[in-house]
Amino acid sequence: MSAKQHLRRLLWPTILTFISLGLVLFPSQLAGLFGDGEMLPLAVTALAYFAAAWLVSRIAAMALDQAAARRKPYPRLLKDMVAALLFLMAFVATTSLYMGKGAFGALAGSGLILALLGFAVRNVVADTLSGVALGVEGPFRIGDWVDIDGLARGKVIEIGWRTTRLLTRDRTYMILPNSQIARQRITNYSAPKPEYRAQVSITLDHSMPISRAREVMLEALQAADLIQKDPAPDVRVLAYEEAGITYALRYWLSRFDRDIDCRDEVFTRVDDALRRAGSIAPHRRIEVISQADETLSKVRPPDLPSE
Repeated sequence: MSAKQHLRRLLWPTILTFISLGLVLFPSQLAGLFGDGEMLPLAVTALAYFAAAWLVSRIAAMALDQAAARRKPYPRLLKDMVAALLFLMAFVATTSLYMGKGAFGALAGSGLILALLGFAVRNVVADTLSGVALGVEGPFRIGDWVDIDGLARGKVIEIGWRTTRLLTRDRTYMILPNSQIARQRITNYSAPKPEYRAQVSITLDHSMPISRAREVMLEALQAADLIQKDPAPDVRVLAYEEAGITYALRYWLSRFDRDIDCRDEVFTRVDDALRRAGSIAPHRRIEVISQADETLSKVRPPDLPSE
């Protein structure tokens, strides 16, 4: 939203706030216009509370949008939460103004009803509170690529009060309850920076020395077009076992949505380089001996030397 649009949104809250504050600060003029009355000053004061909450919420939304212009956008949930908190404060102040000291007693007396309602809508409340927690902690923002362990992997499109919406790499739209997200491990591939390091594992036969295998695979990695050249890719030995030597090919990506294409290119180029070098991945060798052959070898007499 542009600065001009924000100023336009601030126009009516500002006018209403100044009018209501003027009426509160000059009660004599209010009495001259509308006559004396006990309820009228209270109503004007309540109007000033809600007008101030409206104005401050619009100013907070403008400040968040201006800060997000230099970074990633803040979720809409954060703006709604600030506005709801301000209007709640205005409501409590207005209730206390009309009911005096008995306001808090009345609110406490309705605790049982609130508890019953809370039990009835406990799932909605859990999702909402989890959404508030996600908005405050900010483990991800709109536009981030995240992996929610056991649930989904995709790009964050919207963070709401009850649900978070993701767009997967298959262009499918996923809507997840916030309470489920809050209980899972979250991996953010876009924070603190969109660049991150990935790796693939390859097991080779012992016939190729480690130095030669590292040289061949590193040349294949350096020739890849999709991965980043700085930082440079590298090759590390993960395991030295009877089945073969396992290598980790580590490389850097510019963003998460290129992960599949980069992995495909890495495997293709490394396979081609290893085949040209005369080495392939080890395969399990099984020798099959039939029962008839085993019996024949036991009863057959040894060959006699020729005279």
